[in-house]
Amino acid sequence: MLPVTPGSLKIDGQRQQGENVRVQNVRAAMAVANVVRSSLGPIGLDKMLVDDIGEVTITNDGATILNHLDVQHPAGKVLIQLSELQDREVGDGTTTVVLLAAELLRLGQDLINKKVHANTIITGYRAAAKKAIAFLKKSCAVSNDNLDREILLKVAKTSMNSKILNAYSDFFGNMVVDACLAVKTPAGKCPTNRVNIVKSLGKSLPESTIVTAGVALNATRATEAFPRRLEKVKVAVLDFGLQRTRLPMGIQFRLHDASKLEAIQQEEVNAAERAVQAILKAGANVIVTSKTIDEASLKPLVKAGAIGIRHVSDAEIAHLARSTGATVVSQLISEDGGETFDPAWLGEAELIEQVPVGDNQMTIFRGCAKENSASIVLRGPNTFTLEEANRSLRDALFAVKRVIESKHVVAGGGAVEAALSVYLSQIAKDYEGKEQVAMLKFGEALLVIPKILANNAALDSIDLVAKLRAVHYDAQQKGEKCFAALDLVNGKIRDGMKDGVIEPGMGSLNQTYEIL
Repeated sequence: MLPVTPGSLKIDGQRQQGENVRVQNVRAAMAVANVVRSSLGPIGLDKMLVDDIGEVTITNDGATILNHLDVQHPAGKVLIQLSELQDREVGDGTTTVVLLAAELLRLGQDLINKKVHANTIITGYRAAAKKAIAFLKKSCAVSNDNLDREILLKVAKTSMNSKILNAYSDFFGNMVVDACLAVKTPAGKCPTNRVNIVKSLGKSLPESTIVTAGVALNATRATEAFPRRLEKVKVAVLDFGLQRTRLPMGIQFRLHDASKLEAIQQEEVNAAERAVQAILKAGANVIVTSKTIDEASLKPLVKAGAIGIRHVSDAEIAHLARSTGATVVSQLISEDGGETFDPAWLGEAELIEQVPVGDNQMTIFRGCAKENSASIVLRGPNTFTLEEANRSLRDALFAVKRVIESKHVVAGGGAVEAALSVYLSQIAKDYEGKEQVAMLKFGEALLVIPKILANNAALDSIDLVAKLRAVHYDAQQKGEKCFAALDLVNGKIRDGMKDGVIEPGMGSLNQTYEIL
Protein backbone atom coordinates (compact mmCIF):
# COMPACT_ATOMS: atom_id res chain seq x y z
CA MET A 1 0.00 0.00 0.00
CA LEU A 2 1.32 3.44 -0.92
CA PRO A 3 2.00 5.94 1.86
CA VAL A 4 -0.66 8.63 2.03
CA THR A 5 0.65 12.15 1.51
CA PRO A 6 -1.29 15.37 2.14
CA GLY A 7 -3.70 16.03 -0.72
CA SER A 8 -3.36 12.54 -2.21
CA LEU A 9 -6.22 10.17 -2.88
CA LYS A 10 -6.46 7.31 -0.38
CA ILE A 11 -6.51 4.27 -2.66
CA ASP A 12 -5.30 0.83 -1.71
CA GLY A 13 -3.40 -0.21 -4.83
CA GLN A 14 -0.22 0.10 -6.82
CA ARG A 15 0.95 3.00 -8.90
CA GLN A 16 3.16 2.50 -11.92
CA GLN A 17 4.66 5.07 -14.24
CA GLY A 18 7.40 5.54 -16.77
CA GLU A 19 8.58 3.60 -19.79
CA ASN A 20 7.65 0.21 -18.38
CA VAL A 21 3.96 1.16 -18.16
CA ARG A 22 3.90 2.34 -21.78
CA VAL A 23 5.41 -0.93 -22.94
CA GLN A 24 2.86 -2.91 -20.92
CA ASN A 25 0.00 -0.90 -22.44
CA VAL A 26 1.20 -1.64 -25.96
CA ARG A 27 1.60 -5.33 -25.16
CA ALA A 28 -1.91 -5.48 -23.71
CA ALA A 29 -3.35 -3.81 -26.82
CA MET A 30 -1.48 -6.21 -29.10
CA ALA A 31 -2.68 -9.18 -27.05
CA VAL A 32 -6.30 -8.10 -27.53
CA ALA A 33 -5.76 -7.48 -31.25
CA ASN A 34 -4.13 -10.87 -31.74
CA VAL A 35 -7.28 -12.57 -30.46
CA VAL A 36 -9.36 -11.25 -33.37
CA ARG A 37 -6.60 -11.04 -36.00
CA SER A 38 -7.41 -14.41 -37.58
CA SER A 39 -11.14 -13.55 -37.78
CA LEU A 40 -10.75 -10.62 -40.19
CA GLY A 41 -12.11 -10.84 -43.70
CA PRO A 42 -14.29 -13.19 -45.74
CA ILE A 43 -11.92 -16.11 -45.14
CA GLY A 44 -11.41 -15.35 -41.45
CA LEU A 45 -11.89 -18.03 -38.83
CA ASP A 46 -14.66 -18.47 -36.28
CA LYS A 47 -13.91 -18.59 -32.55
CA MET A 48 -15.48 -20.94 -30.05
CA LEU A 49 -15.97 -19.10 -26.76
CA VAL A 50 -16.90 -20.87 -23.51
CA ASP A 51 -17.90 -18.78 -20.49
CA ASP A 52 -17.72 -19.60 -16.77
CA ILE A 53 -20.97 -21.56 -16.76
CA GLY A 54 -20.11 -23.54 -19.87
CA GLU A 55 -22.26 -21.63 -22.37
CA VAL A 56 -20.75 -21.89 -25.85
CA THR A 57 -20.70 -19.09 -28.45
CA ILE A 58 -19.36 -19.63 -31.97
CA THR A 59 -18.72 -16.42 -33.93
CA ASN A 60 -16.26 -14.39 -35.96
CA ASP A 61 -17.81 -11.06 -35.01
CA GLY A 62 -15.11 -8.90 -33.45
CA ALA A 63 -17.34 -7.12 -30.94
CA THR A 64 -18.88 -10.39 -29.74
CA ILE A 65 -15.48 -12.05 -29.32
CA LEU A 66 -14.05 -9.12 -27.37
CA ASN A 67 -17.12 -8.80 -25.16
CA HIS A 68 -16.60 -12.38 -24.03
CA LEU A 69 -13.00 -11.74 -22.99
CA ASP A 70 -12.22 -11.26 -19.31
CA VAL A 71 -9.69 -8.46 -19.75
CA GLN A 72 -8.24 -6.84 -16.63
CA HIS A 73 -5.63 -4.53 -18.13
CA PRO A 74 -6.91 -0.94 -18.62
CA ALA A 75 -5.32 -0.59 -22.08
CA GLY A 76 -7.00 -3.78 -23.23
CA LYS A 77 -10.34 -2.53 -21.92
CA VAL A 78 -9.94 0.67 -23.95
CA LEU A 79 -9.70 -1.35 -27.17
CA ILE A 80 -12.77 -3.36 -26.22
CA GLN A 81 -14.68 -0.12 -25.57
CA LEU A 82 -13.50 1.15 -28.96
CA SER A 83 -14.93 -1.99 -30.56
CA GLU A 84 -18.25 -1.45 -28.76
CA LEU A 85 -18.36 2.16 -29.95
CA GLN A 86 -17.73 1.07 -33.53
CA ASP A 87 -20.47 -1.55 -33.20
CA ARG A 88 -22.98 1.05 -31.98
CA GLU A 89 -22.08 3.77 -34.46
CA VAL A 90 -21.34 1.83 -37.65
CA GLY A 91 -22.41 -1.74 -36.94
CA ASP A 92 -19.51 -3.31 -38.83
CA GLY A 93 -15.73 -2.99 -38.87
CA THR A 94 -15.29 -3.84 -35.18
CA THR A 95 -12.30 -6.10 -35.86
CA THR A 96 -10.72 -3.60 -38.24
CA VAL A 97 -10.78 -0.72 -35.79
CA VAL A 98 -9.13 -2.79 -33.03
CA LEU A 99 -6.37 -4.04 -35.33
CA LEU A 100 -5.69 -0.54 -36.63
CA ALA A 101 -5.57 1.01 -33.16
CA ALA A 102 -3.21 -1.71 -31.90
CA GLU A 103 -0.91 -1.25 -34.90
CA LEU A 104 -0.76 2.50 -34.31
CA LEU A 105 0.31 1.83 -30.73
CA ARG A 106 2.94 -0.70 -31.81
CA LEU A 107 4.50 1.59 -34.40
CA GLY A 108 4.31 4.49 -31.97
CA GLN A 109 6.31 2.44 -29.46
CA ASP A 110 8.91 1.79 -32.17
CA LEU A 111 9.32 5.55 -32.61
CA ILE A 112 9.62 6.07 -28.86
CA ASN A 113 12.40 3.47 -28.82
CA LYS A 114 14.14 5.68 -31.40
CA LYS A 115 13.92 8.68 -29.04
CA VAL A 116 10.90 10.36 -30.66
CA HIS A 117 8.80 12.07 -27.99
CA ALA A 118 5.26 10.78 -27.42
CA ASN A 119 3.74 14.24 -27.94
CA THR A 120 5.43 14.49 -31.33
CA ILE A 121 4.00 11.12 -32.33
CA ILE A 122 0.49 12.12 -31.23
CA THR A 123 0.73 15.39 -33.17
CA GLY A 124 1.87 13.54 -36.28
CA TYR A 125 -0.87 10.94 -35.95
CA ARG A 126 -3.55 13.60 -35.59
CA ALA A 127 -2.26 15.52 -38.59
CA ALA A 128 -2.19 12.32 -40.64
CA ALA A 129 -5.72 11.37 -39.58
CA LYS A 130 -7.07 14.80 -40.48
CA LYS A 131 -5.45 14.70 -43.92
CA ALA A 132 -6.53 11.11 -44.48
CA ILE A 133 -10.19 11.82 -43.66
CA ALA A 134 -10.23 14.78 -46.05
CA PHE A 135 -8.69 12.66 -48.82
CA LEU A 136 -11.11 9.81 -48.10
CA LYS A 137 -14.13 12.08 -48.58
CA LYS A 138 -12.66 13.66 -51.71
CA SER A 139 -11.05 10.78 -53.59
CA CYS A 140 -12.13 7.46 -52.04
CA ALA A 141 -15.84 7.90 -51.37
CA VAL A 142 -18.63 7.91 -53.91
CA SER A 143 -21.50 10.22 -53.03
CA ASN A 144 -24.97 9.91 -54.47
CA ASP A 145 -28.16 11.51 -53.20
CA ASN A 146 -30.21 8.82 -54.93
CA LEU A 147 -28.61 5.55 -53.93
CA ASP A 148 -30.38 2.82 -55.86
CA ARG A 149 -31.36 -0.55 -54.53
CA GLU A 150 -28.47 -2.27 -56.30
CA ILE A 151 -25.88 -0.32 -54.31
CA LEU A 152 -27.66 -1.00 -51.02
CA LEU A 153 -27.80 -4.70 -51.89
CA LYS A 154 -24.04 -4.75 -52.57
CA VAL A 155 -23.39 -3.06 -49.21
CA ALA A 156 -25.47 -5.69 -47.42
CA LYS A 157 -23.77 -8.56 -49.26
CA THR A 158 -20.31 -7.15 -48.52
CA SER A 159 -21.16 -7.04 -44.82
CA MET A 160 -22.26 -10.69 -44.99
CA ASN A 161 -19.20 -11.89 -46.93
CA SER A 162 -17.33 -12.80 -43.77
CA LYS A 163 -20.35 -14.11 -41.89
CA ILE A 164 -22.40 -17.28 -41.65
CA LEU A 165 -24.91 -15.83 -44.14
CA ASN A 166 -22.31 -15.62 -46.93
CA ALA A 167 -23.75 -18.63 -48.78
CA TYR A 168 -27.19 -16.97 -48.81
CA SER A 169 -26.07 -13.36 -49.27
CA ASP A 170 -28.44 -12.72 -52.20
CA PHE A 171 -31.45 -13.93 -50.24
CA PHE A 172 -30.64 -12.18 -46.97
CA GLY A 173 -29.22 -9.11 -48.72
CA ASN A 174 -32.58 -8.44 -50.35
CA MET A 175 -34.28 -9.08 -47.03
CA VAL A 176 -32.08 -6.51 -45.27
CA VAL A 177 -32.64 -3.89 -47.98
CA ASP A 178 -36.41 -4.50 -47.89
CA ALA A 179 -36.42 -4.06 -44.12
CA CYS A 180 -34.39 -0.83 -44.23
CA LEU A 181 -36.50 0.69 -47.00
CA ALA A 182 -39.66 -0.29 -45.10
CA VAL A 183 -38.65 1.73 -42.03
CA LYS A 184 -37.01 4.62 -43.88
CA THR A 185 -38.53 7.97 -42.93
CA PRO A 186 -39.33 10.87 -45.31
CA ALA A 187 -36.43 12.77 -43.70
CA GLY A 188 -34.00 10.13 -44.97
CA LYS A 189 -33.37 8.44 -41.63
CA CYS A 190 -33.34 4.68 -41.25
CA PRO A 191 -34.18 3.70 -37.63
CA THR A 192 -33.15 0.05 -37.57
CA ASN A 193 -34.58 -0.33 -34.07
CA ARG A 194 -37.94 -0.60 -35.87
CA VAL A 195 -36.75 -3.85 -37.46
CA ASN A 196 -37.54 -6.75 -35.15
CA ILE A 197 -35.66 -10.02 -35.64
CA VAL A 198 -37.60 -13.01 -34.32
CA LYS A 199 -35.60 -16.22 -33.94
CA SER A 200 -37.56 -19.42 -34.50
CA LEU A 201 -35.77 -22.73 -34.00
CA GLY A 202 -36.23 -25.24 -36.81
CA LYS A 203 -35.90 -25.55 -40.59
CA SER A 204 -32.98 -23.91 -42.44
CA LEU A 205 -31.73 -20.34 -42.92
CA PRO A 206 -33.21 -19.87 -46.45
CA GLU A 207 -36.67 -20.53 -45.03
CA SER A 208 -36.57 -17.25 -43.10
CA THR A 209 -39.24 -14.70 -43.98
CA ILE A 210 -39.85 -10.97 -43.66
CA VAL A 211 -42.92 -8.95 -42.72
CA THR A 212 -42.34 -5.49 -44.23
CA ALA A 213 -45.35 -3.70 -42.80
CA GLY A 214 -45.95 -5.12 -39.39
CA VAL A 215 -44.66 -6.70 -36.20
CA ALA A 216 -44.08 -10.42 -35.69
CA LEU A 217 -44.21 -11.84 -32.16
CA ASN A 218 -42.72 -15.17 -31.19
CA ALA A 219 -45.88 -15.90 -29.19
CA THR A 220 -49.38 -17.20 -29.80
CA ARG A 221 -52.93 -16.89 -28.48
CA ALA A 222 -53.27 -17.95 -24.86
CA THR A 223 -56.12 -20.31 -25.80
CA GLU A 224 -57.55 -21.79 -28.99
CA ALA A 225 -60.90 -20.24 -28.04
CA PHE A 226 -59.59 -16.86 -29.23
CA PRO A 227 -60.10 -15.94 -32.91
CA ARG A 228 -57.08 -16.54 -35.18
CA ARG A 229 -57.66 -13.30 -37.06
CA LEU A 230 -59.02 -9.92 -36.01
CA GLU A 231 -59.33 -6.60 -37.86
CA LYS A 232 -59.34 -3.00 -36.58
CA VAL A 233 -57.07 -3.86 -33.70
CA LYS A 234 -56.97 -1.86 -30.46
CA VAL A 235 -54.11 -3.34 -28.47
CA ALA A 236 -53.26 -2.93 -24.78
CA VAL A 237 -49.59 -3.60 -24.00
CA LEU A 238 -49.00 -4.64 -20.38
CA ASP A 239 -45.97 -5.25 -18.22
CA PHE A 240 -47.90 -7.07 -15.50
CA GLY A 241 -49.86 -10.29 -15.31
CA LEU A 242 -53.62 -10.75 -15.37
CA GLN A 243 -53.89 -13.37 -12.69
CA ARG A 244 -55.22 -14.11 -9.27
CA THR A 245 -53.80 -11.61 -6.79
CA ARG A 246 -51.88 -13.19 -3.95
CA LEU A 247 -50.56 -11.55 -0.83
CA PRO A 248 -46.79 -11.01 -0.80
CA MET A 249 -44.58 -13.23 1.34
CA GLY A 250 -44.52 -12.20 5.00
CA ILE A 251 -48.00 -10.66 4.98
CA GLN A 252 -50.79 -12.54 6.73
CA PHE A 253 -54.28 -11.90 8.07
CA ARG A 254 -56.37 -13.50 10.79
CA LEU A 255 -59.92 -14.74 10.34
CA HIS A 256 -62.40 -14.95 13.19
CA ASP A 257 -65.07 -16.36 10.88
CA ALA A 258 -64.06 -19.32 8.70
CA SER A 259 -67.03 -18.74 6.40
CA LYS A 260 -65.32 -15.59 5.08
CA LEU A 261 -62.31 -17.50 3.74
CA GLU A 262 -64.08 -18.39 0.52
CA ALA A 263 -65.08 -14.74 0.01
CA ILE A 264 -61.47 -13.63 0.41
CA GLN A 265 -60.29 -16.20 -2.13
CA GLN A 266 -62.99 -15.10 -4.55
CA GLU A 267 -61.91 -11.47 -4.17
CA GLU A 268 -58.42 -12.47 -5.30
CA VAL A 269 -59.97 -13.79 -8.50
CA ASN A 270 -62.34 -10.83 -8.91
CA ALA A 271 -59.45 -8.35 -8.76
CA ALA A 272 -57.93 -9.85 -11.93
CA GLU A 273 -61.32 -9.93 -13.65
CA ARG A 274 -61.90 -6.25 -12.84
CA ALA A 275 -58.56 -5.41 -14.44
CA VAL A 276 -59.58 -7.28 -17.61
CA GLN A 277 -62.96 -5.53 -17.68
CA ALA A 278 -61.30 -2.11 -17.26
CA ILE A 279 -59.08 -2.78 -20.29
CA LEU A 280 -61.98 -4.07 -22.39
CA LYS A 281 -64.13 -1.09 -21.38
CA ALA A 282 -61.42 1.24 -22.72
CA GLY A 283 -61.95 -0.30 -26.15
CA ALA A 284 -59.19 -2.91 -26.31
CA ASN A 285 -59.78 -6.08 -28.30
CA VAL A 286 -56.22 -7.43 -27.98
CA ILE A 287 -54.16 -7.71 -24.79
CA VAL A 288 -50.43 -8.42 -24.98
CA THR A 289 -48.47 -8.93 -21.78
CA SER A 290 -44.93 -9.88 -20.85
CA LYS A 291 -46.29 -11.85 -17.89
CA THR A 292 -49.07 -14.43 -17.63
CA ILE A 293 -52.84 -14.52 -18.10
CA ASP A 294 -54.56 -17.12 -15.91
CA GLU A 295 -57.66 -19.13 -16.72
CA ALA A 296 -60.00 -16.87 -14.75
CA SER A 297 -58.86 -13.84 -16.77
CA LEU A 298 -59.17 -15.68 -20.09
CA LYS A 299 -62.92 -16.22 -19.69
CA PRO A 300 -64.03 -12.56 -20.03
CA LEU A 301 -61.65 -12.16 -23.00
CA VAL A 302 -63.18 -15.15 -24.79
CA LYS A 303 -66.68 -13.86 -24.03
CA ALA A 304 -65.80 -10.44 -25.49
CA GLY A 305 -64.30 -11.97 -28.66
CA ALA A 306 -60.92 -10.46 -27.83
CA ILE A 307 -57.43 -11.98 -28.01
CA GLY A 308 -54.93 -12.42 -25.19
CA ILE A 309 -51.22 -13.08 -25.78
CA ARG A 310 -48.92 -13.82 -22.85
CA HIS A 311 -45.22 -14.37 -22.09
CA VAL A 312 -43.99 -11.95 -24.77
CA SER A 313 -40.33 -10.93 -24.45
CA ASP A 314 -39.48 -7.43 -23.21
CA ALA A 315 -37.81 -6.55 -26.53
CA GLU A 316 -40.90 -7.54 -28.51
CA ILE A 317 -43.15 -5.67 -26.05
CA ALA A 318 -41.15 -2.48 -26.61
CA HIS A 319 -41.14 -2.97 -30.40
CA LEU A 320 -44.90 -3.55 -30.52
CA ALA A 321 -45.57 -0.48 -28.37
CA ARG A 322 -43.44 1.75 -30.63
CA SER A 323 -45.05 0.45 -33.81
CA THR A 324 -48.68 0.61 -32.70
CA GLY A 325 -48.39 3.74 -30.56
CA ALA A 326 -49.38 1.91 -27.39
CA THR A 327 -48.17 2.82 -23.91
CA VAL A 328 -46.59 0.01 -21.91
CA VAL A 329 -48.70 -0.08 -18.74
CA SER A 330 -47.26 -1.48 -15.52
CA GLN A 331 -50.33 -1.11 -13.26
CA LEU A 332 -54.00 -0.12 -13.34
CA ILE A 333 -54.36 1.34 -9.85
CA SER A 334 -56.11 4.72 -9.87
CA GLU A 335 -56.01 7.44 -7.22
CA ASP A 336 -59.18 6.11 -5.57
CA GLY A 337 -57.75 2.59 -5.35
CA GLY A 338 -59.79 1.13 -8.24
CA GLU A 339 -58.70 -0.20 -11.63
CA THR A 340 -58.66 2.22 -14.56
CA PHE A 341 -57.29 2.10 -18.10
CA ASP A 342 -57.00 5.23 -20.23
CA PRO A 343 -58.07 4.66 -23.89
CA ALA A 344 -55.12 6.87 -24.91
CA TRP A 345 -52.82 4.03 -23.84
CA LEU A 346 -54.13 1.76 -26.62
CA GLY A 347 -52.20 1.09 -29.80
CA GLU A 348 -53.74 0.51 -33.21
CA ALA A 349 -53.19 -1.84 -36.14
CA GLU A 350 -55.24 -2.88 -39.14
CA LEU A 351 -55.01 -6.60 -38.52
CA ILE A 352 -53.75 -9.30 -36.18
CA GLU A 353 -53.43 -12.91 -37.25
CA GLN A 354 -51.75 -16.10 -36.12
CA VAL A 355 -49.79 -17.78 -38.91
CA PRO A 356 -47.83 -21.03 -39.12
CA VAL A 357 -44.05 -20.72 -39.42
CA GLY A 358 -42.73 -24.20 -40.07
CA ASP A 359 -43.80 -26.33 -37.14
CA ASN A 360 -44.40 -23.27 -34.97
CA GLN A 361 -47.01 -20.51 -34.78
CA MET A 362 -46.43 -16.75 -34.66
CA THR A 363 -48.59 -13.70 -34.20
CA ILE A 364 -48.34 -10.87 -36.72
CA PHE A 365 -49.68 -7.32 -36.39
CA ARG A 366 -50.09 -5.71 -39.82
CA GLY A 367 -50.69 -2.07 -40.70
CA CYS A 368 -49.40 -0.61 -37.44
CA ALA A 369 -50.59 2.96 -36.98
CA LYS A 370 -47.68 4.75 -35.33
CA GLU A 371 -44.44 3.83 -37.13
CA ASN A 372 -43.34 2.00 -40.22
CA SER A 373 -41.92 -1.27 -39.01
CA ALA A 374 -40.64 -4.60 -40.25
CA SER A 375 -39.98 -8.01 -38.75
CA ILE A 376 -37.60 -10.71 -39.91
CA VAL A 377 -38.51 -14.24 -38.88
CA LEU A 378 -35.17 -16.01 -38.73
CA ARG A 379 -35.12 -19.81 -39.00
CA GLY A 380 -32.20 -22.10 -38.15
CA PRO A 381 -31.45 -25.70 -37.20
CA ASN A 382 -29.85 -24.85 -33.83
CA THR A 383 -29.29 -21.99 -31.42
CA PHE A 384 -25.66 -21.43 -32.49
CA THR A 385 -26.74 -20.86 -36.08
CA LEU A 386 -29.61 -18.59 -35.05
CA GLU A 387 -27.48 -16.42 -32.78
CA GLU A 388 -24.69 -15.97 -35.34
CA ALA A 389 -27.19 -15.30 -38.14
CA ASN A 390 -28.88 -12.71 -35.92
CA ARG A 391 -25.54 -10.93 -35.37
CA SER A 392 -24.84 -11.02 -39.11
CA LEU A 393 -28.23 -9.53 -39.94
CA ARG A 394 -27.77 -6.77 -37.37
CA ASP A 395 -24.38 -5.84 -38.86
CA ALA A 396 -25.84 -5.75 -42.37
CA LEU A 397 -28.82 -3.65 -41.23
CA PHE A 398 -26.46 -1.12 -39.65
CA ALA A 399 -24.26 -1.00 -42.75
CA VAL A 400 -27.21 -0.29 -45.05
CA LYS A 401 -28.60 2.22 -42.54
CA ARG A 402 -25.33 4.19 -42.58
CA VAL A 403 -25.26 4.28 -46.37
CA ILE A 404 -28.89 5.45 -46.58
CA GLU A 405 -28.27 8.23 -44.06
CA SER A 406 -24.79 9.37 -45.15
CA LYS A 407 -25.19 8.68 -48.90
CA HIS A 408 -21.48 7.79 -49.09
CA VAL A 409 -19.88 4.47 -49.99
CA VAL A 410 -16.28 3.32 -50.37
CA ALA A 411 -14.66 0.23 -51.83
CA GLY A 412 -13.79 -2.58 -49.43
CA GLY A 413 -11.09 -5.22 -49.65
CA GLY A 414 -8.33 -2.94 -48.34
CA ALA A 415 -8.88 -0.31 -51.06
CA VAL A 416 -9.32 2.63 -48.69
CA GLU A 417 -6.40 1.68 -46.44
CA ALA A 418 -4.03 1.26 -49.40
CA ALA A 419 -5.12 4.54 -51.00
CA LEU A 420 -4.67 6.48 -47.75
CA SER A 421 -1.30 4.86 -47.08
CA VAL A 422 0.00 5.94 -50.49
CA TYR A 423 -1.44 9.43 -50.06
CA LEU A 424 0.14 9.94 -46.62
CA SER A 425 3.53 8.76 -47.88
CA GLN A 426 3.37 11.54 -50.48
CA ILE A 427 2.16 14.46 -48.36
CA ALA A 428 4.42 13.59 -45.43
CA LYS A 429 7.25 15.14 -47.44
CA ASP A 430 5.65 18.55 -46.87
CA TYR A 431 6.19 18.25 -43.11
CA GLU A 432 9.47 18.88 -41.37
CA GLY A 433 11.07 17.18 -38.41
CA LYS A 434 9.93 14.10 -36.60
CA GLU A 435 6.23 14.72 -37.30
CA GLN A 436 6.95 13.53 -40.83
CA VAL A 437 8.11 10.19 -39.45
CA ALA A 438 4.93 9.85 -37.37
CA MET A 439 2.76 10.53 -40.43
CA LEU A 440 4.63 7.87 -42.38
CA LYS A 441 4.06 5.42 -39.55
CA PHE A 442 0.34 6.21 -39.62
CA GLY A 443 0.26 5.32 -43.30
CA GLU A 444 2.22 2.16 -42.58
CA ALA A 445 -0.26 1.19 -39.85
CA LEU A 446 -3.15 1.39 -42.32
CA LEU A 447 -1.57 -1.38 -44.38
CA VAL A 448 -2.07 -3.84 -41.54
CA ILE A 449 -5.64 -4.38 -42.78
CA PRO A 450 -4.86 -5.55 -46.35
CA LYS A 451 -1.89 -7.54 -45.02
CA ILE A 452 -4.03 -9.48 -42.55
CA LEU A 453 -6.75 -9.98 -45.18
CA ALA A 454 -4.17 -11.57 -47.49
CA ASN A 455 -2.59 -13.65 -44.72
CA ASN A 456 -5.94 -15.02 -43.58
CA ALA A 457 -6.61 -16.07 -47.19
CA ALA A 458 -3.24 -17.93 -47.29
CA LEU A 459 -1.87 -15.49 -49.89
CA ASP A 460 1.51 -13.75 -50.19
CA SER A 461 0.68 -10.52 -48.37
CA ILE A 462 4.00 -8.83 -49.20
CA ASP A 463 3.61 -9.30 -52.96
CA LEU A 464 -0.14 -8.63 -53.09
CA VAL A 465 -0.08 -5.48 -50.95
CA ALA A 466 2.88 -4.12 -52.94
CA LYS A 467 0.89 -4.56 -56.16
CA LEU A 468 -2.13 -2.89 -54.54
CA ARG A 469 -0.05 0.11 -53.48
CA ALA A 470 1.45 0.38 -56.96
CA VAL A 471 -1.99 0.59 -58.59
CA HIS A 472 -3.10 3.30 -56.17
CA TYR A 473 0.17 5.21 -56.60
CA ASP A 474 -0.23 5.31 -60.38
CA ALA A 475 -3.83 6.49 -60.07
CA GLN A 476 -2.95 9.26 -57.62
CA GLN A 477 -0.10 10.45 -59.82
CA LYS A 478 -2.64 10.85 -62.63
CA GLY A 479 -5.17 12.51 -60.31
CA GLU A 480 -7.72 9.74 -60.82
CA LYS A 481 -10.03 8.02 -58.37
CA CYS A 482 -9.00 4.45 -57.73
CA PHE A 483 -11.00 1.64 -56.15
CA ALA A 484 -8.41 -1.13 -56.50
CA ALA A 485 -8.96 -3.81 -53.86
CA LEU A 486 -7.80 -7.31 -53.01
CA ASP A 487 -9.40 -10.30 -54.70
CA LEU A 488 -8.86 -12.87 -51.97
CA VAL A 489 -10.30 -15.75 -53.99
CA ASN A 490 -8.06 -15.41 -57.04
CA GLY A 491 -5.12 -13.66 -55.37
CA LYS A 492 -5.30 -10.65 -57.69
CA ILE A 493 -6.12 -6.94 -57.70
CA ARG A 494 -9.60 -5.93 -58.81
CA ASP A 495 -11.90 -2.90 -58.94
CA GLY A 496 -13.77 -3.17 -55.65
CA MET A 497 -16.49 -0.70 -56.60
CA LYS A 498 -17.15 -2.36 -59.96
CA ASP A 499 -17.20 -5.87 -58.48
CA GLY A 500 -19.61 -4.89 -55.71
CA VAL A 501 -17.29 -4.91 -52.69
CA ILE A 502 -18.81 -1.79 -51.14
CA GLU A 503 -18.84 -0.51 -47.56
CA PRO A 504 -20.30 2.53 -45.76
CA GLY A 505 -18.18 5.66 -46.09
CA MET A 506 -18.37 6.08 -42.33
CA GLY A 507 -15.60 3.64 -41.46
CA SER A 508 -12.96 2.68 -38.96
CA LEU A 509 -10.69 5.64 -39.72
CA ASN A 510 -13.21 8.08 -38.23
CA GLN A 511 -13.41 6.04 -35.04
CA THR A 512 -9.65 5.80 -34.79
CA TYR A 513 -9.37 9.56 -35.12
CA GLU A 514 -11.71 9.91 -32.13
CA ILE A 515 -9.27 8.13 -29.80
CA LEU A 516 -6.10 9.92 -30.93
